[in-house]
Amino acid sequence: MEKQEVIISQHIATCLAEAIGRCPHDRLFVLTDTTTLDLCWPLIKNLPCLDGARMITIGATDECKTLESLIHVWTSLQEGHGTRHSLLVNLGGGMVTDLGGFAASTFKRGIRYINIPTTLLSMVDASVGGKTGINFGGLKNEIGVFNNASSVILDTQFLRTLDYQNLASGYAEMLKHGLISNPENWGELLRFDLNDVDYAQLGEMVAKSVAIKQRVVEEDPTEKGLRKVLNLGHTIGHALESLAMEENRTVLHGYAVAWGLVCELYLSCVLCQFPTDRMRQTVQCIKERYGQFLFTCKEYDRLYALMQHDKKNQGDTINFSLLADIGDIRLNQTATKEQIFEALDFLREGN
Repeated sequence: MEKQEVIISQHIATCLAEAIGRCPHDRLFVLTDTTTLDLCWPLIKNLPCLDGARMITIGATDECKTLESLIHVWTSLQEGHGTRHSLLVNLGGGMVTDLGGFAASTFKRGIRYINIPTTLLSMVDASVGGKTGINFGGLKNEIGVFNNASSVILDTQFLRTLDYQNLASGYAEMLKHGLISNPENWGELLRFDLNDVDYAQLGEMVAKSVAIKQRVVEEDPTEKGLRKVLNLGHTIGHALESLAMEENRTVLHGYAVAWGLVCELYLSCVLCQFPTDRMRQTVQCIKERYGQFLFTCKEYDRLYALMQHDKKNQGDTINFSLLADIGDIRLNQTATKEQIFEALDFLREGN
């Protein structure tokens, strides 16, 4: 798998020109969704390095992370006379970088691509680590491959285009990175004010968060061991997200992860003796920033069935990445169905 260069950009024109220059190509394509076409493309469309680029646009939101959207991208690459020597630039959030990365990885058996994540979530999570894919059969990221972007360019100017909900969505992944790293990072994340954003400080925190994920990914690029820790909060979070999709409720990925963290920190206390005070501090932070996911005990069995589809599982055993303390990782943990339901109780009751 090609080594991925992550660039913390202070000057997007220079960084993008250099990244494109490192990828000799015959044709250049840019993928956006309808939102990033309006809000983010105007910030870079006049750059000389993008002269002659062919635009491809798909619908916005995770509901468009589908086979139909993927086919549209493949078709656009084909109709634009793309070859194995073409280059795709993905400009957007995690949905765009995941789907665009998968389209690039499979078109003509693979063309190179560059990610320019435009949301906080995609900067600290989706664009780094080589995971690409689409949702399928009602399940998150069911079809995809590992394949690194040639470059990932992180420029915090795009964060100023985000509303509170999209900032908070990405922040949940940063909070996860704080939990798996050290008490200092975790404490800084709990204290940061999302309602009055200091973008300079946020940029520094993004760099720390990306560095945490990079260290994990470089040690375990295809999720055979340590990389599983990045799934903290995701086993239950993905189930909540999939349930919301089934019920036609719009739930941002980071919100589902935040609620999943509540459940999995509860399981960490029960199974790994994670400190109760640190669990409650984190849960209070999540409660204040993300509210609650409304569901009833009647949906527990469906959520449990969705958890059984998690890609970390072996057979029907549900596998969790948990913590014994901040940065003290416990991989491949299992919980009984009753313990999982207790964790759902804990989330639903808002304790």
